[in-house]
Amino acid sequence: MDPTPAMSDPSAPPERRKRPLRETLLPWITTPLLLAILIAIWHVYVAMTNLSAFILPAPAKVWAAWMEMLSSPRAWGHTWLTVYVTLVGFAWALAIGVGLGVVLGRVRWLELTLNPFIVATQVIPKVALLPLFIVWFGFGNTSKVIVAAVLAFFPILTNTVLGVKSVDTGHRDVMTSLNATNWQIFRRLELPSSLPYILTGMEVGIVLAIIGAIVGEYLGGNAGLGFMLVSKMNGYETDGLFAVIIQMTMIGFALYFGTGALRRLLIPWHQSVDIR
Repeated sequence: MDPTPAMSDPSAPPERRKRPLRETLLPWITTPLLLAILIAIWHVYVAMTNLSAFILPAPAKVWAAWMEMLSSPRAWGHTWLTVYVTLVGFAWALAIGVGLGVVLGRVRWLELTLNPFIVATQVIPKVALLPLFIVWFGFGNTSKVIVAAVLAFFPILTNTVLGVKSVDTGHRDVMTSLNATNWQIFRRLELPSSLPYILTGMEVGIVLAIIGAIVGEYLGGNAGLGFMLVSKMNGYETDGLFAVIIQMTMIGFALYFGTGALRRLLIPWHQSVDIR
């Protein structure tokens, strides 16, 4: 029997400890529990203070308003429009952010040249640009898509640049010595290594894209959930206002977790993916 201990393959991904069952189930228990406690406090506060429904409606009234909203084809039309604007804006931000991020991550002098300009464009409040976009592109969906794309662009770009720059230099040198083309280096090394960073940028970007779409509809739209929010506010329908907010929240959760699910699909080997 060989007394020498077996050596592990240094190129193999590190083993990850499976998450205990209690850690897996904990969010599914605590989240509904905390939500139930919050709703109970809300109900008791409204009941004990006899607060006007115009200021803060009871949870039951908000629930009824949301159920009515879910049964309305018109409300669903506004919902799908917001989802459409969000996804189109996010898609543009993803395409431009990843493409430009790969170039900036590989070309150092270009990154140094463009980085001050990119940062300067991001520190400008995007809401202040919306009137300008409306002047240029009108009150249609185009201006809202641009706002959503502009908000989602920066985190995707910065994470892509960071991902490309984090590629091990030795691995890149090995592929270069094997006469790999730039496309092969990108496809087989840079893209897989950058995907965890890109997906992180996407998770942040999709949330900002939703915000951009809703803000665009809120300030300069005639359709969408942002427009519904303004309509409910102008009609002094506070329960309906809460219902629209709940609808926005559900969409945000769905898109965020949908984007996060890509991590398990595309990089199941990465340490950021929990093994349950």
